[in-house]
Amino acid sequence: MTMLQDRKEKRIGIFICRCGKNIAGGVDIKALLETSRKLEGVVFVADNKFSCSEEGQIAIQDAIKDNDLNRIVVVACDRSLHLLTFQHCGKKVGIDPAFVDLIDIRKWTMFGSPNKVDEKQALINSQRLIEQATKRMRLKRIVPKVSVEVNQSVLVIGGGVAGLEASLDLADKGYKVHLIERLPTIGGKMALLYKVFPTNDCAPCILAPKTAYANIHPDINLLTNSEIANVEGHIGNFSVVVNQKPKYVDEKKCTGCGLCTEKCPTTVIDDEYSRGIGERKAIYIPYDQAIPRKAVIDSQNCLFFQKDICRLCEKVCPAQAIDFKQEPKAIELKVGAIIVATGFDEYNPDQKVEYGYRRYGNVITQFQLARLLDIDGPTKGKLLRPTDKKEPRSIAMIQCVGSRDENANGYCSSVCCMYALKHAQIIKEMVLPDAQVYICYIDMRTAGKGFEEYYRRTREIGINFIHGRPSEVIENNKTKNLILKVEDSDVGELINLEADLVVLSCATVPSQGTKQLAELLGVNLDVNGFFKELHPKLRPVETNIRGIYICGSAQGPKDIPDSIIQAKAAASCADSELRKGEIQLPEAIVKK
Repeated sequence: MTMLQDRKEKRIGIFICRCGKNIAGGVDIKALLETSRKLEGVVFVADNKFSCSEEGQIAIQDAIKDNDLNRIVVVACDRSLHLLTFQHCGKKVGIDPAFVDLIDIRKWTMFGSPNKVDEKQALINSQRLIEQATKRMRLKRIVPKVSVEVNQSVLVIGGGVAGLEASLDLADKGYKVHLIERLPTIGGKMALLYKVFPTNDCAPCILAPKTAYANIHPDINLLTNSEIANVEGHIGNFSVVVNQKPKYVDEKKCTGCGLCTEKCPTTVIDDEYSRGIGERKAIYIPYDQAIPRKAVIDSQNCLFFQKDICRLCEKVCPAQAIDFKQEPKAIELKVGAIIVATGFDEYNPDQKVEYGYRRYGNVITQFQLARLLDIDGPTKGKLLRPTDKKEPRSIAMIQCVGSRDENANGYCSSVCCMYALKHAQIIKEMVLPDAQVYICYIDMRTAGKGFEEYYRRTREIGINFIHGRPSEVIENNKTKNLILKVEDSDVGELINLEADLVVLSCATVPSQGTKQLAELLGVNLDVNGFFKELHPKLRPVETNIRGIYICGSAQGPKDIPDSIIQAKAAASCADSELRKGEIQLPEAIVKK
């Protein structure tokens, strides 16, 4: 059927959905019908029990044909839910999708909605929104569209487990993938782990196949030590500028032998890969299984860059790979789609002064504990107190540090309970069987396959659970032991718990640079600072910008399996657009 074009007479139909009682139970539908009939350009008004149902769509199509409607406004729910539904519905009877609109009044009427208002206010809000939508529909014109050839390549930002999965999925489908990582090596936070729950499998053993394959895949262009500097364009044709910082080592020559690291005279604290409890040299290979396994020079601590002396690494390198003259590079890329997989950071517990982090040497975080337990970590798997390098006889873990806290982050970080259970199991069964381990918690949240069984097993091996959050931690100046004041709500007693080591289970927070990257991409952030999905249920990896997708902890706190699932979903979304070869876009946004 020929599409109805922009006519002189605008014949608008308004269809108000009752949505069962979700809308009808919170607003006067009859009053909405009456006011809508009086709007300029409106020639037909009706209500439906469920406009999105087959019966509701047939009723809309019949009304369009019987009343010669050429524009319609459906008054119902969020556009991300059913706009396409009603556009297809209208298209079948000749209405251009541009002349079909969906407006959301359900947010003001539905029980449980965070935006729900009383019935009187809902009516006022709804009338105003319908009036605005109708005026907009009267003024609407056909937007000229052009066909755009889709660039068959994808930019993936972030080289953690989610970014790797998305990259490998797309590269295996034949797309060229540019994988950008801010750090010198790929693997993300998973590279810092020793074991993974609920199987206690070796984390590097699971991660290594993905990092190794990404490094040699012919369709993956790996750009480490790099960040996004600028993004322009649209789906099918994004122009991206990537700034790559110099490593001062020629990666084509470097063999990763480690001789330069061995001979380097400068030792510094390793904040990234040892989380501040280990050391590295000014020239270093991040960790044993690093991909790419190439040395990198930290110019902020290198004697040559700071004092114009030394150059010992250059003298001992058998491959002559040291290049002090390397400069930053600006790399321009053309891609058809972008996937954001920038992961998360661990909440900085300095802000929770009551727990004494950094003030007391024997207060550490779970990620620092993970590095201590790792056989490739700074202590080679020995659990030692930072202050005296002795094995702790008692370890207390404090849950929800910076999570479920109105003064920090109100949300649950979802993985903290499980990694506390994991580390408790590792300590009790593999490292210090005679140590007493305590977990101070608000609620144990173990929703996941095998998670509840994992929790029960942790209890069975003798881990002590205290149902309460400590109010403060105090250090014994002489022994450096720590006293936790906590009320156990299960027994109704205030406990002064003494521990040799305190471990803080910190919140998952948006990764460094998330806000700046969101501004470059034009993608919305949610109230907690994570990248915002288009719809939390139906479109969880799409964003407000067509062609830009999100996955993993960039979208919000989640564990490894959920990150993998989202990565595959994001890759599938990108594939579904790119495989078309060409797409229709408004002429105004396409550069000539």
